Amino acid sequence: MHIPDAFIPIWQGGIYWIIALVFVILALRWAKNEMSEEKLPLVAVLAAGIFALQSFNLPVSMGTSGHLVGGALAAIILGSPFAAVFILTMVLIVQGVLFGDGGLTTMGANIINMGVIGGFVGFYSFKGLMKMTKSMPVSGFIAAWLACLIPALACAIEMFLAGTFPLKEGLLAMGIYHAAIGVIEGIVTVAAIYLITSVRPDLVDSGVKPAAGGAKAA
Repeated sequence: MHIPDAFIPIWQGGIYWIIALVFVILALRWAKNEMSEEKLPLVAVLAAGIFALQSFNLPVSMGTSGHLVGGALAAIILGSPFAAVFILTMVLIVQGVLFGDGGLTTMGANIINMGVIGGFVGFYSFKGLMKMTKSMPVSGFIAAWLACLIPALACAIEMFLAGTFPLKEGLLAMGIYHAAIGVIEGIVTVAAIYLITSVRPDLVDSGVKPAAGGAKAA
């Protein structure tokens, strides 16, 4: 899902950068207002964990790849979609600048897909599902699955608009792969939420608290 340079025209990449920067600024404001010294280690652990999860890439047709995203996990644990934007932006900068994983001209699109779309879809899906199901495992799994699939479909649409590959083939390739990968992401997300809320519930802002035998809505 990391779009490399030359897959998107420079002018389109510039538009995505402008949109992404708006959300990055809002994410920095969130970090300034919401991040305490107690939460800094959790943010660091989430960033490192997401970096590691994204390192396992599966090749998808037409020159792109599929992998876990982590936006839902960051947003749910820290209680804001802007937390996902903040963490994913840091991860993508390190990946793009130091490891060449994702282009610099296309980083705006990558931030939008994984940080903005992944974070907002994951966070608000989780909130809505929690109200309906009252179940953290069900809500967390579906939210993480959606937060993996929908950014992949957005990426396919961006590739179509860039003229890189056809829309139908792109949606099928990215959609099928990430629908499968999203199952793994859902399991990992639920497990991480359960573990973190069990060990340090005071650091979690999602409204999920540990209970005997599991986690439930506060």
